[in-house]
Amino acid sequence: MNRATRLRTLILAFALPLLLSSACSHPAPSPESSPESPESSGGSRWQPKPGSAWQWQLDGRVDPTVDVPVYDIDGFENDAATVRRLHDDGRKVICYLNAGAWESFRPDHKDFPDSVLGGPNGWEGERWLDVRRISTLRPLMAKRMDICRERGFDAVEPDLLDGYLNDTGFPLTAAHQLTYNRMIAHLAHERDLSVGLKNDLPQVPQLVDDFDFAVNEECAQYDDCAALTPFVKAGKAVFHVEYALPVDKFCAQTRRLGFSSMRKKLDLGVWRQPC
Repeated sequence: MNRATRLRTLILAFALPLLLSSACSHPAPSPESSPESPESSGGSRWQPKPGSAWQWQLDGRVDPTVDVPVYDIDGFENDAATVRRLHDDGRKVICYLNAGAWESFRPDHKDFPDSVLGGPNGWEGERWLDVRRISTLRPLMAKRMDICRERGFDAVEPDLLDGYLNDTGFPLTAAHQLTYNRMIAHLAHERDLSVGLKNDLPQVPQLVDDFDFAVNEECAQYDDCAALTPFVKAGKAVFHVEYALPVDKFCAQTRRLGFSSMRKKLDLGVWRQPC
């Protein structure tokens, strides 16, 4: 399965494949299976708390045996029965979907007009979206959120909410991105789904009140984890992964910050090495 992520992660994938394949052993048991409860602290919408352990699996058949209270899985590729099984085991389940790029392999790909499709983002079959076209993209993203709700997910992880930081083929500005990201958060909340801010670190101060948690890739690698502390201070989880750094290079720092951290391979399969 193709997965859209930050372009700097893609560069890393080509530069360091041997490093990533060197740590394929299973992680040792850790105390992560008994973190703070991920249950909502009030209201009907789930609010994941800082320190809640998680599994992020976007590739392959979901392995339901990882002893964590939160799963993040692909919204298109996993049906209601998969979500229900995880719920029966006491897990909360996050619905991964792409909010910033068109994907040729998704069942709704023909619904996107050519006018909103930009340059390739580095992953086969994917092109950036023109997030300025709110009136066109809102109903398309609403339908994707409906899938998450209908399948019983508790939350949404909308990927690629930082197109303005990349070469998309469109003259996107920070203001365009703020408007679009807030629209995405509103769509999720309309459906009583929690929603995570994916990367987009420069806009954390403006968006922390609009989003219920954060999902981050490689803030330790690029020395910008401090930018995510507003989420923890607001009592909201930061779900964080590193791909290249070994755990002894980032876990001490991210534990102090209150993050939910682990090391993953770029394919985001079952393998994980938690802090």
